[in-house]
Amino acid sequence: MAHNDHSGDTEPRVHDLRSALQVLGDLPGELVQTSVEVDPHAELSGVYRYVGAGGTCSRPTRRGGPAMIFNKVKGFPDFRVAIGLLGSRKRVGKLLNCEPKKLGFLLKDAVLNPIPPVTVGKEKAQCQEVVHLATEPGFDLRTLLPAPTNTEEDAGPYVTMGLCYAADPETGEHDVTIHRLCVQSKDELSMWLTPGRHIDAFRQKAEAAGKPLPISVSIGVDPAIYVAACFEPPTTPLGFDELNVAGALRDKAVELSNCLTVNARAIAHAEIVIEGELLPIVRVREDQNTDTGKAMPEFPGYTGEAKDAIPVIKVKAITHRRNPILQTTVGPGEEHVNMAGIPTEASILQMVERAMPGKLLNVYAHNSGGGKLLAVMQFKKSAPVDEGRQRQAALLAFSSFPELKHVILVDEDVDIFDTDDVLWAMQTRYQGDVSHVAIPGVRCHPLDPSQIPEYSPSILEQGASCKTIFDCTVPFKLKHHFERSKFKEVDVRRFLPDFVPDEI
Repeated sequence: MAHNDHSGDTEPRVHDLRSALQVLGDLPGELVQTSVEVDPHAELSGVYRYVGAGGTCSRPTRRGGPAMIFNKVKGFPDFRVAIGLLGSRKRVGKLLNCEPKKLGFLLKDAVLNPIPPVTVGKEKAQCQEVVHLATEPGFDLRTLLPAPTNTEEDAGPYVTMGLCYAADPETGEHDVTIHRLCVQSKDELSMWLTPGRHIDAFRQKAEAAGKPLPISVSIGVDPAIYVAACFEPPTTPLGFDELNVAGALRDKAVELSNCLTVNARAIAHAEIVIEGELLPIVRVREDQNTDTGKAMPEFPGYTGEAKDAIPVIKVKAITHRRNPILQTTVGPGEEHVNMAGIPTEASILQMVERAMPGKLLNVYAHNSGGGKLLAVMQFKKSAPVDEGRQRQAALLAFSSFPELKHVILVDEDVDIFDTDDVLWAMQTRYQGDVSHVAIPGVRCHPLDPSQIPEYSPSILEQGASCKTIFDCTVPFKLKHHFERSKFKEVDVRRFLPDFVPDEI
């Protein structure tokens, strides 16, 4: 596993949002800033759509563009806003000190070597340098935080990079996850929890007992925490605190601080923390303030429907660092691909390696599927007995990440991170009648808009999907017919000294 250049209690080079921005600022082309005033209502996301959102955003957009800081936000003179830190795989590699193509392996190893978080004293709680209590006159989420509205149709301002941290009311075990949080009033956030999320299981237990669930929302943290938080079951089952993975990535425990108004903990170095309680019984219509019928842009590239009745966080306090930086993201951008996709890759690698060691060479949770819906798997057949095992590996991938919809299988000579190469394999190593495996009627991700009965007779109710394997590997007995043209190996730098090959 790749590590940062530190040991013991030494502070990692990247240990919070500000140190991450410093690292990116020292790298050519990885961070840009503007001091032109920007409106957080639709304009901020509209700007970054062009600069570097990528992902499944409507074109034109730029893949691999720089992260960006807005130094002047309309109506919020004390805040800056940062966006796109994890918006390119190359940048994630720099922030995690790992070769971009090996990030899945880094995350896989981190799950196997957990370092639990620790609670620190108030003197180390940087997130509490400034405190706003909901009981104070004039307290209002809408004027305290520059939460952006992604589009003009959104249900309202959204906290898109809020790490929700709560405990099981029965066992005390913790979970950290990112959820869709919409500002609804001066002291309320709506929270959409997709089915199966562990914090929702905690909420349901508290609600059954008629009690609120204390929760913290940490915004603007070490990028390692954001990536680690996006693991899902079965790799991180109920009761597994993903902050253990973030600790492993830094060889140093994540530091937590006790909240001031609720019985919960938050990430001590966070730029901003929202303290509150998930209320029992109470539900709210997500677009009650706009009546647009829309929520916000989501990872498949479409704007999600506003939900009719979702849980509410009653906010008790907002705390933040001095000169705070709100971190946000564009819903369909490549930032989501990396946060969701790299843990997906790690989960698939772990599951397949256990079943057939050494056969799966790498996995890419592809950009076009938002890091969730499509995986490209590089499989090596070494003997006739391996024929068919590539499809077993695909079935294991579906088991390791239930929201996965499509798998493309390719041989070891295909660069899975180069879409042109993957599509080349499909054109020359795929026959639809024999290379295609369809598994209808399986639950997938609820945000895929094609998962409706009107789309296919195999879909009996919304949310089911046809999972599909595209086997673009050459049958082992025919491998000698499919050898790529072999060019002479040369040192290009002898001819072009400044030549740098593409990383991804």
